[in-house]
Amino acid sequence: MATFQYKAMNSVGQAVKGEVVANSQEDAITKIKGMGQFPMELKERQEKRTGGAGAGARDTGVTKRRSVGAVSKKMLTTFTRQLSTLQDAGLPILRSLRILEQQQKPGMLRVGIRMVADDVEGGATLSEAMARHPKAFDKLYTNMVAAGEAGGVLDVVLRRLADFMEASQRLRRRVVGAMIYPAAVITIAVLIVMGIMIFIIPKFKTIFESFDAKLPAVTVFLIAFSDWIANQWGWAIILSMPLVIFLIAKLMRQSDGGRYASDMLKLKIPVLGTILAKTSVARFSRTLGTLLTAGVPILEAINITRETTGNEVFARALAKVHDAIREGETFAAPLKQARIVEPMVVNMIDVGEETGDLDKMLSKIADTYDEEVQTLVAAMVSLLEPVMVITLGVIVGFIVVAIFMPLPTLIQSLQK
Repeated sequence: MATFQYKAMNSVGQAVKGEVVANSQEDAITKIKGMGQFPMELKERQEKRTGGAGAGARDTGVTKRRSVGAVSKKMLTTFTRQLSTLQDAGLPILRSLRILEQQQKPGMLRVGIRMVADDVEGGATLSEAMARHPKAFDKLYTNMVAAGEAGGVLDVVLRRLADFMEASQRLRRRVVGAMIYPAAVITIAVLIVMGIMIFIIPKFKTIFESFDAKLPAVTVFLIAFSDWIANQWGWAIILSMPLVIFLIAKLMRQSDGGRYASDMLKLKIPVLGTILAKTSVARFSRTLGTLLTAGVPILEAINITRETTGNEVFARALAKVHDAIREGETFAAPLKQARIVEPMVVNMIDVGEETGDLDKMLSKIADTYDEEVQTLVAAMVSLLEPVMVITLGVIVGFIVVAIFMPLPTLIQSLQK
């Protein structure tokens, strides 16, 4: 066990200091958070050691400033929009940060703004201060801020960054929102069918066993399946399948090859793969267009886009594009060779390079694909509804047929 000295922010936003005994820094942070406080600085207190003759005791503890954790994208977008407004009004950056810090509710974002403001007050630039907290301000964010500072247009860049973040969140909400209804229907249907198998079918099994009659193969299969679910942990296997699939997918994504294979597999799924591909195109086009508009050099912009694309297939393609541009080629040629986007995208990028408006062309591509994704998602949901109804009808029909098929035989045996 070790003693850690900390500086934290309490629930009302006041700075407090204290000590906590813990096994490690992570354990100490957990205990501090458990007290309702948000740690900002943490150091281990070393015991005083006595050296040789005449040597005085000294504390060898070293303060290590920790970066703030992840913050809500929605809150970060709002903060970016507000900071842009304050900069447009002509307020100094430090005063803007202090104003926004006071407006935030206690939490990670407020702590992050305070630490960024402290660094700016100590002489760091805004982008340098934000880069010290990569979980809150990612590479895309800090590079755009750096470009805005270098060009003296920080307010404009922040406004464009807020627009980009809002557009990305809208696209994500559309896709996630469209999946909620099918997921809810499938979940409820699975639970209902499992309830029938566990509580209803065993009662019919008891009735059938009281008659000395041969059951149809369909009925025998239904009873066996019901017995597997109710008495052989079949229900647990079915309910755990989503978790198992999630863990396998997460395990695969631990390596570059696994990420590439899983992302390639996703793109091959009918309908859903098309939606994911168009979503990735819209994402990297908007990201790259926003960076170029902010004045970030194209090679650096492609590197940042590659890291934030969210799809290993597109990331590798952009890496090849980056290398080709560095060797003197255009953007469109290596992108066409990668065969990850439609010819329309390649042609629009080619036109953008020739006219010098590549950033505007990329933004138009993103807008076009955002609309296509919205249309495809709506079409997929419309297609899923009849498919789910037909599937449920087949399942329920099978259960009904399997239950009622033995009845004529059982009635005849009663009449004898």
